[in-house]
Amino acid sequence: MKRKPVIRYNSPVVLTFALISLASLAAGKLTGGISTSLLFCVYRSPFSDPLTYLRFFTHVFGHANLTHYMSNILLILVVGPSLEEKYGSRAMLISIAVTALITGLFQFIVFPHTALLGASGIVFMMIVMSSLAGFEDGTVPLTLILVTILYLGNELVAGFTVSDNISQVTHIIGGICGALLGLMLAKKRLRGKYL
Repeated sequence: MKRKPVIRYNSPVVLTFALISLASLAAGKLTGGISTSLLFCVYRSPFSDPLTYLRFFTHVFGHANLTHYMSNILLILVVGPSLEEKYGSRAMLISIAVTALITGLFQFIVFPHTALLGASGIVFMMIVMSSLAGFEDGTVPLTLILVTILYLGNELVAGFTVSDNISQVTHIIGGICGALLGLMLAKKRLRGKYL
């Protein structure tokens, strides 16, 4: 007797991230952007406001529109599940939180007159982290070197030559976080330890 195919929630952190981001986008549309600016983007605000601390983490769920959401979430859904399977859900959750915090703090400190929202830092963290898949003790994968050179080179050139609403600095910080976190996780995996 054939079993019916069952839909499996195969990557809980990545899928939950995508769903929270979608809910954030919907809430933003329903509230005319009020919920997005209140909860899902990071900007300079007083430390007396408790939401200031929350936004350091939640800005990665906010997106300006459906196109912005799709461009980030599709990449996260392609790259994220294999990382979550390899390193575990807890490690992925910590990696996302650390990257969100670092990009949020950087935006808060260095760019006080602009707001940041979106998951592009997370996307680039995952892209660089996935290039470490072949990491073995004492070696650096050529894929990591190529991804880092091509990616960082492109973001640096775009940062100086393109005037748009895209934060290349966030991409670079996300990539650096991906390299550092990926190396840490790869080394722990080789030693048989996980976060």
